[in-house]
Amino acid sequence: MGQCACIGGAAEKERRAEADRAEAQEARAKAAEAAQRRQEQFDKSAAGRAAKAQMKAMKEAKTSSNQGEPVLKWQMG
Repeated sequence: MGQCACIGGAAEKERRAEADRAEAQEARAKAAEAAQRRQEQFDKSAAGRAAKAQMKAMKEAKTSSNQGEPVLKWQMG
């Protein structure tokens, strides 16, 4: 009888573990969908557009600045 309880307990434990994995996967999917919605809302907002413009300007400034010119220009006199 001890073996039957042990085997049954293992099966129940495995079933619970599988249910937990399924719940975790579903929760991750819902979280990903919510994050995607938040990102889309941010991109549509004024702050999102401003952030995107700032990132673009920073990227352009990084690639176009300091093309052979010294960072500091010294003047004598």
